[in-house]
Amino acid sequence: MREEPTQAPAATITAHPDGPLLVRGDFELRTADGRHIDRRRGTVALCRCGKSAIKPFCDGTHKLTGFRTEDRPER
Repeated sequence: MREEPTQAPAATITAHPDGPLLVRGDFELRTADGRHIDRRRGTVALCRCGKSAIKPFCDGTHKLTGFRTEDRPER
Protein backbone atom coordinates (compact mmCIF):
# COMPACT_ATOMS: atom_id res chain seq x y z
CA MET A 1 0.00 0.00 0.00
CA ARG A 2 1.31 3.45 -0.91
CA GLU A 3 1.52 6.05 1.83
CA GLU A 4 0.13 9.50 1.14
CA PRO A 5 2.54 12.39 1.65
CA THR A 6 2.05 14.36 4.84
CA GLN A 7 3.04 17.69 3.25
CA ALA A 8 2.10 19.42 0.06
CA PRO A 9 4.85 19.11 -2.56
CA ALA A 10 7.14 22.09 -3.08
CA ALA A 11 6.10 22.12 -6.74
CA THR A 12 3.63 20.35 -9.00
CA ILE A 13 4.05 19.69 -12.70
CA THR A 14 0.99 19.10 -14.87
CA ALA A 15 1.40 17.84 -18.42
CA HIS A 16 -1.35 19.33 -20.55
CA PRO A 17 -2.43 17.17 -23.48
CA ASP A 18 -0.95 18.54 -26.73
CA GLY A 19 0.48 21.48 -24.78
CA PRO A 20 2.98 22.67 -22.22
CA LEU A 21 4.06 21.48 -18.81
CA LEU A 22 2.55 23.76 -16.17
CA VAL A 23 4.81 24.13 -13.15
CA ARG A 24 3.35 25.59 -9.95
CA GLY A 25 4.76 26.18 -6.51
CA ASP A 26 8.20 26.66 -5.06
CA PHE A 27 10.80 25.75 -7.68
CA GLU A 28 13.88 27.05 -9.44
CA LEU A 29 14.63 26.92 -13.16
CA ARG A 30 18.19 26.44 -14.42
CA THR A 31 19.85 26.01 -17.80
CA ALA A 32 21.68 22.79 -18.67
CA ASP A 33 24.91 24.40 -17.50
CA GLY A 34 23.39 25.50 -14.18
CA ARG A 35 22.64 29.17 -14.80
CA HIS A 36 19.51 30.54 -13.12
CA ILE A 37 16.50 31.26 -15.37
CA ASP A 38 14.38 34.14 -14.10
CA ARG A 39 10.70 33.29 -13.76
CA ARG A 40 8.45 36.24 -13.19
CA ARG A 41 5.43 34.23 -12.07
CA GLY A 42 4.55 31.55 -9.56
CA THR A 43 3.21 29.35 -12.35
CA VAL A 44 5.07 28.86 -15.61
CA ALA A 45 4.29 26.98 -18.82
CA LEU A 46 7.28 25.09 -20.20
CA CYS A 47 7.50 24.21 -23.90
CA ARG A 48 7.21 20.56 -24.91
CA CYS A 49 7.00 20.98 -28.69
CA GLY A 50 10.47 22.48 -29.10
CA LYS A 51 9.26 25.28 -31.38
CA SER A 52 8.71 28.13 -28.89
CA ALA A 53 10.54 31.38 -29.61
CA ILE A 54 10.90 31.98 -25.85
CA LYS A 55 12.21 28.58 -24.70
CA PRO A 56 12.12 27.13 -22.17
CA PHE A 57 8.74 28.85 -21.84
CA CYS A 58 5.70 28.07 -23.97
CA ASP A 59 4.52 30.73 -26.43
CA GLY A 60 1.58 28.77 -27.88
CA THR A 61 3.41 27.68 -31.05
CA HIS A 62 2.36 24.07 -30.36
CA LYS A 63 -1.13 25.00 -31.57
CA LEU A 64 0.20 26.25 -34.92
CA THR A 65 2.48 23.27 -35.50
CA GLY A 66 -0.12 20.63 -34.61
CA PHE A 67 2.00 19.24 -31.76
CA ARG A 68 0.46 16.11 -30.28
CA THR A 69 1.25 14.13 -27.15
CA GLU A 70 0.33 10.62 -26.19
CA ASP A 71 -1.40 11.83 -23.00
CA ARG A 72 -4.53 13.13 -24.73
CA PRO A 73 -7.81 12.25 -23.01
CA GLU A 74 -10.09 9.80 -24.77
CA ARG A 75 -12.87 11.44 -26.77
